[in-house]
Amino acid sequence: MNISLRQLRYFLALAEQGHFTRAAETIHVTQPALSMQIRALEEEAGARLVERTPAGIVLTPRGRALAEQARQVMAAMAGLEQGLRQPGQGGRLMLGMIPTVAPYLLPEVLPVLRARDIGRDMHLREAQTDRLLEELEGGRLDAAVVATPPDDARMVAVPLFTDQFLLAGSEGRIAQFAGRAETLRPQALDPAQLLLLDEGHCLGDQALEVCGLSRRGSRLDLGAASLTTLCRLAAQGMGLTFLPEIARAQETAAAPGLAAMRFPDPQPARQVLLMRRASTAADGWFEELAETLREAGRRLTAT
Repeated sequence: MNISLRQLRYFLALAEQGHFTRAAETIHVTQPALSMQIRALEEEAGARLVERTPAGIVLTPRGRALAEQARQVMAAMAGLEQGLRQPGQGGRLMLGMIPTVAPYLLPEVLPVLRARDIGRDMHLREAQTDRLLEELEGGRLDAAVVATPPDDARMVAVPLFTDQFLLAGSEGRIAQFAGRAETLRPQALDPAQLLLLDEGHCLGDQALEVCGLSRRGSRLDLGAASLTTLCRLAAQGMGLTFLPEIARAQETAAAPGLAAMRFPDPQPARQVLLMRRASTAADGWFEELAETLREAGRRLTAT
């Protein structure tokens, strides 16, 4: 059997996208080139791996088994490549961050990273947690900053800092809670007044969790794709939102009329983490990166 890494990479792109056109765009090839490699892979495997449907493709049972094995192969290859291009030793660092951390942590940490060997050649990727973990597992990222630790023995996660959730809204709305500042709990908030990030953003799911709510069971019908949009809506009196402490300075400065207050202890919070594949040798770069990010997080939350 003569299966190439290119065929596996093309096949995984198709498996993840579920559509030939989208998969071809993802890996920057033409659809005929992708189709040719998939046909060649099926010939080597001696079985159909995908089934075409009106909506795209689905994997056959043999295809699902190969996809899992292909991910392991590509992760192992990524570990090999990582060992040959160690950050701080002339190698490029591929780092991902979730959107509710990146705009606030990166301006604080980039000057420090650029001054050190570890950040001289860096590629940054901002995406939601699920996408970052897929790219980390597939070897397209070396490390990722997330706030939802996966239960996966193939990953190593180290804590960076605790990010408290503040209650944010217009100055008038927040002033109404002044007399309840010592007793106010997230669970006491009116769900109809909460503005949350769209499904898929971990911050929105975490906010629902601390309020004891679910998307299906609540009356929430307002959402947004970015925290900045939520803050603009909240500043205009459209409702209330949860504001991570690391975002407080930027968002209150950018949205006139936005105010924020702390909940009483124990304050709701999220744990921000740095992750890598367990198969990737750290060799000092991971610990240095974690400490640099940790220090930046401490500065942003030291208020």
